[in-house]
Amino acid sequence: MPKTAQRAMRPRFAETQNHCNCTALRKASRRVSQLYDEALARSGLRVTQLAILNQILRMGTPAMGELARALVMDRGALAHNVKPLERDGLIETVPDPADRRNRLIALTRAGRKKILESESAWARAQECFEASFGAKQSVALRRALALIASDGFLEAFQRPMKNQKAGTDRRSGEAGSQHSTRKNHASPSSGFTRTRP
Repeated sequence: MPKTAQRAMRPRFAETQNHCNCTALRKASRRVSQLYDEALARSGLRVTQLAILNQILRMGTPAMGELARALVMDRGALAHNVKPLERDGLIETVPDPADRRNRLIALTRAGRKKILESESAWARAQECFEASFGAKQSVALRRALALIASDGFLEAFQRPMKNQKAGTDRRSGEAGSQHSTRKNHASPSSGFTRTRP
């Protein structure tokens, strides 16, 4: 196939991937996670695990679903990160006093101690980030990222997609109705086709 034809057939994303907001956020997240993981290495925690411990500390004894929503994580991914924390005795599952069939997640004494132990390493990583990126820019970045992680942003993002889907469904329904009408008014009878007068 000629190269010109190959270029013409390339998907639009291939031409604009450097402008993809999701790709840019994921690349930045991976870079920052690597740097914070390196800073926290001596504590034995990854930054995602420290974030989970801190979120539990803030929430008290959340259920798995509540914790997943607070961290904007898939429950499967959260369970994967929680297992080593439970294995190392940093968290434990306890029965829900309101409904003993449900299990809640709680920090252990060792978990609280681990948070304190990792605090200075996290603070150094935070200082390095702000020294490199700028203190004011870091504040603005956190605000922007908090907005993106919010339910309000989720609703605003999904609204035009829902409207577009509703419009597509409406057009499909209208097309199906027209097809059904034509079919009802054009059925075979004695070898002849009956049409609308």
